Amino acid sequence: MSPRMRIFSFREFDWALLAMVLLLCTLSVLEIYSATLHTKYVGFHTKQLLWIGGGLVAMFIFSKIDYHRLLDWAPWAYGVCLVGLAAVLVPGIGHKALGARRWIKAGPMLFQPSEWVKLVLVLIVARYFANLGGRGLTWKDIFKAFVLVGIPMLLVIKEPDLGTTLTYAPILIAGLFFGGINIRQTVIISTACLVLVAGAWTSGKILKPYQKARLTSFVNPSNDPRGAGYQLLQSEIAVGAGGVWGQGAAKGTQTQGNFLPIPHADFIFAAFSEEHGFVGALFVLLLYFSILMRLIQNAQTAADLSGSLIIMGVVAVLTFQILVNVGMVIGFMPVTGIPLPLMSYGGSSVLFTFLALGAAMNVRMRRFVN
Repeated sequence: MSPRMRIFSFREFDWALLAMVLLLCTLSVLEIYSATLHTKYVGFHTKQLLWIGGGLVAMFIFSKIDYHRLLDWAPWAYGVCLVGLAAVLVPGIGHKALGARRWIKAGPMLFQPSEWVKLVLVLIVARYFANLGGRGLTWKDIFKAFVLVGIPMLLVIKEPDLGTTLTYAPILIAGLFFGGINIRQTVIISTACLVLVAGAWTSGKILKPYQKARLTSFVNPSNDPRGAGYQLLQSEIAVGAGGVWGQGAAKGTQTQGNFLPIPHADFIFAAFSEEHGFVGALFVLLLYFSILMRLIQNAQTAADLSGSLIIMGVVAVLTFQILVNVGMVIGFMPVTGIPLPLMSYGGSSVLFTFLALGAAMNVRMRRFVN
């Protein structure tokens, strides 16, 4: 079979990875059904099924396009994303809800540009560092990378959307790490970032008061049990109530009693842990671990540096989201509104994850093509 024919073959498609992803999606739909059974969100599991179906189609289409062509298109996509992020901030174009302007309304649907930026950043960062050839990075190279990722971060923080802003950082970190940054540069940059974070915290112009309250409430949520600490306290109670085996589907007292906030979205892992206990929660975490390890294995067998960088960018984003969401649910991390990939309800998040997996599959399918 010729190389060109093999490009359009699904022989190298990672069916084992897809099976694990579909298993996770099945658990998601079942838990969304259970968690919303007695709430105003009843029926959201059907919408999640539609998003998953659309995501699967998008993943297969995305995996068919040579990732080198995607890298060529990345600068144009990056420009379009910046325009979209800027448009969100314009009254009359951006849709405002719950005090934040994060969406653009397209008919009956809401479109969140900041979610799609993650995928574009994975591609543009992979393209940038691959073009450097894996050589040692100069300070000029590092500065350009920071500007590349920093501009979207500044636009998203203005919405404000701290959670999504934070998800861009792992993409940059992965690019720098695999792009050839040395220890001295790492120490200097880490110190500078700590100084900037401290400055942003004390300035009062970047972080809103409610964002600061969220970031500090996880240390001692009982100080404000009906305010900033409410979500964390209810989440911890739900996780603890699950015990070893859980209370059973649709039988969680915290979830079914509407004590647990948005159990189908940001706190779906708490709802799942209450209903299926430590054993169920451990199974989900092992499933995530297996998916990430499979992706890393595919990165190791990529045909070139750009392919490896694409997959590791995807791994970085997914790992960050999993750690932050699960850490938030058990009280180890602040509440930031970061969804749990493939588990939390949400069209933009589901589609991004499937497209990101499509990009990873794309690289795997072309690992033997010159």
